[in-house]
Amino acid sequence: MQPQPREVTADYRRKAAILTWSAIVVGTLMAVALVVSVVFLIRADQDTRNAAYGYLALVLWVGIAAGIPVLLALAIPVARMRRRVREWQPDV
Repeated sequence: MQPQPREVTADYRRKAAILTWSAIVVGTLMAVALVVSVVFLIRADQDTRNAAYGYLALVLWVGIAAGIPVLLALAIPVARMRRRVREWQPDV
């Protein structure tokens, strides 16, 4: 006999919404960092006096690489929580 799933409470829904928005914010920040890094590379390539922009682009890439596990750590539980909220049928 399988255990009955616990009730999906308003607090659970609130936490799912907070984690969802957190994942969206982290993903957006990573996308912005990628675009800014490309702009930095273009700027560094135009003039040798702007070579520091290339290093800034590398720093952003390290930040993006560090952000990938954070995004996964947010997105995987969010997907499960949102599916559970969507599939939960209250006993009426």
